[in-house]
Amino acid sequence: MNLKEEMEKFRDGLIQQRDEIVVQLDLARMNIRDEWEKAEEQLEELKARIAGAADEAKEASEDVWAGVQMLGEEIKNAYERIRNKL
Repeated sequence: MNLKEEMEKFRDGLIQQRDEIVVQLDLARMNIRDEWEKAEEQLEELKARIAGAADEAKEASEDVWAGVQMLGEEIKNAYERIRNKL
């Protein structure tokens, strides 16, 4: 194999690696976007629950508070997963 062929083979290998990484990045973006949208929906639900609890009573019951805390932890964990993927 001559020098020109070796350089072209090297170049082609780099181009292939780049193309594979582009595909992986696109898949990661879609995955992160899906997780982000789910977390945003959960955050809206959390805000609605808190507003509803505040309207219904001055002190939210322990059950409502436990549910809000659990949903809040899910959102927090989703944001951490997203941050780790970036």
